[in-house]
Amino acid sequence: MWRVLKWTAYGVSALILAAVLGTVVPRPLLPNTATAAAVVSAAAGERILILSGPIHTDIAIPLNEETRARFAFAGEAGVPLDHPEARWLIFGWGGRSFYLETPTWSELKPMPVVRALTLDRSVMHVDIAGAIVEPQPSVESVDLERAEFEKLMTFISESFARNGSAVVPVEGFSYGYADRFFEAEGTFNALFGCNTWTAQALREAGLQTGFWSPLPSTLGLSLLLHN
Repeated sequence: MWRVLKWTAYGVSALILAAVLGTVVPRPLLPNTATAAAVVSAAAGERILILSGPIHTDIAIPLNEETRARFAFAGEAGVPLDHPEARWLIFGWGGRSFYLETPTWSELKPMPVVRALTLDRSVMHVDIAGAIVEPQPSVESVDLERAEFEKLMTFISESFARNGSAVVPVEGFSYGYADRFFEAEGTFNALFGCNTWTAQALREAGLQTGFWSPLPSTLGLSLLLHN
């Protein structure tokens, strides 16, 4: 028993150390100076939001004619992109089993947890939102240059799995009337999951994140430290 406890303590300590180093060591190591200037300029390009929950992050981009056209497939699948009160288009990447089978914590089951801790297929979640109150602890805003915003949209678009050129909806699953799920690229694991996807998306947009950001808190702290 003592040996099991000892190795468990070693494992937990290693994860804590990895999370600390993953937060303070930036990725990429050198900042994009053009994007750094854009972050402090309220007039620069487009503004995006990073929405954080206890274990998950989403990216929200402005919902306008351009983004409606870029992600028209979401509207065709049932996301009401033309809703008169919609202001934001929200994207999240995650594990298929956990995402689809756990709309609320009260519905948590053992199998989605097991799959999240091992390997699972991935899905993209698309939703809309009206006006979002800022500032608040769960919302971080970033101003991007136009070229960097384009790179972000390209990364998000390429995260959707396709059959030929068609994005593939996950039929019969949604949390409400306004959101839909789609098949996604990549394999999900809790150590390299939704928050590392968000971090990669932000790096594509020219920001620096921590080298490893498994939690919303570590991602948020790394953004504060490195940008």
